[in-house]
Amino acid sequence: MRFFLAGIMQGSLAEPRIHDQDYRRRIKQLLAGHFPDAQIYDPLANHAQSIRYDDQLGRQVFFRHNAMCRDVDVLLAFLPEASMGTAIEMWEAYRHGAAVITISPLAHNWTVKFLSHAVYPDIDHFAADLESGRLKERISQVLSGSTRSP
Repeated sequence: MRFFLAGIMQGSLAEPRIHDQDYRRRIKQLLAGHFPDAQIYDPLANHAQSIRYDDQLGRQVFFRHNAMCRDVDVLLAFLPEASMGTAIEMWEAYRHGAAVITISPLAHNWTVKFLSHAVYPDIDHFAADLESGRLKERISQVLSGSTRSP
């Protein structure tokens, strides 16, 4: 199973910096523990200095990551606040049949509400559903009913 770990990086920050990214480590550990054969792609892992990329490289990475979201089985989005990049990734994954799982307190935000197959208010609730097996079941339901583009 192929996972894409989407989540806030720059968010609404006006200055050239990124939000704390510690959530990525915990989510990857949780996923690896419950989906041991999964391929988990973390866009930050290979692009930790992306905030310093020139426009050409930034554009290339941005569009490549969005295209990758069309070919995953599960997109896991971490959104403690709005993120335009993550919203685009969610859209691409959703419209190409992936299961979109979101960790966010923004349950009433239309992007979160209408593009997610499951929404958790925080990582602890997400971890509990992983532990119980409910999340794995939900992912299976979504993928069995998906109509992926070739």
